[in-house]
Amino acid sequence: MSLENLSNNRSFGGWHKQYRHRSEVLRCEMRFAIYLPPNATGGRRVPVLYWLSGLTCTDENFMQKAGAQRIAAKLGMALVAPDTSPRGDDVADDPAYDLGQGAGFYVNATRDPWRQHYRMYSYVLDELPQLVESHFPVSGERAVAGHSMGGHGALVLALRNPEHYRSVSAFSPIANPAGCPWGRKAFSAYLGTDISDWAEYDASQLMSRAERVVPALVDQGEADEFLLEQLKPETLEAAADECDYPLRLRRHEGYDHSYYFISSFIEDHLNFHAQHLGVRA
Repeated sequence: MSLENLSNNRSFGGWHKQYRHRSEVLRCEMRFAIYLPPNATGGRRVPVLYWLSGLTCTDENFMQKAGAQRIAAKLGMALVAPDTSPRGDDVADDPAYDLGQGAGFYVNATRDPWRQHYRMYSYVLDELPQLVESHFPVSGERAVAGHSMGGHGALVLALRNPEHYRSVSAFSPIANPAGCPWGRKAFSAYLGTDISDWAEYDASQLMSRAERVVPALVDQGEADEFLLEQLKPETLEAAADECDYPLRLRRHEGYDHSYYFISSFIEDHLNFHAQHLGVRA
């Protein structure tokens, strides 16, 4: 697959780059961003943290607002941020912000009109890493993280594919999408109304029956406006307790759902992943 370079920005001794490519999985043009730390030179390959963003976001939100490049440069870790859904004039959409373009929910849709393009699960799991690893000086050592809808996606990907990821973390994840309005709406559209099909994309249900583990860190703001109705971290915590899963779930008084929260604790998350990826400053 060929890549079209859209932008290059020097950052903390490394490079932030933005690319466009044709996705065979999603059947459309896709964009992603990558940050390469200063030590990704001279034949050296560095591990990668894949970041999945939330509803209405693109690859730019995390790269511009989280303040992660300084830490990634110090740790020698690449960052990759894909878009949150397929996009284009021929890609199905919906007027609501929580369905369609910008709201892929990191599932493989099985229902029309979504199934032709909405296969973000396979894109993030397989196609994007293959593309990144074939074009950039990165290794096959991967971690995954995300925020809100992206936190849901990160947890699901790691729980279903523990052999692919060394660690997983999330800020304010949709922990039990089968039991909240955002998740029920998206899953009904993308997967159909048989709730048994939803279980493979519900982090709490997956964690409760996990046979292999990926170390997990979750941060949740106590002043998050979506906490009670949409996020439900208590279901994830209960699932971890049920099967003694290595989940560390931290609650933070006064913090909301914004990137002010993410930027406050992103260093903790990158250090957590660095520990499991075997890198250190």
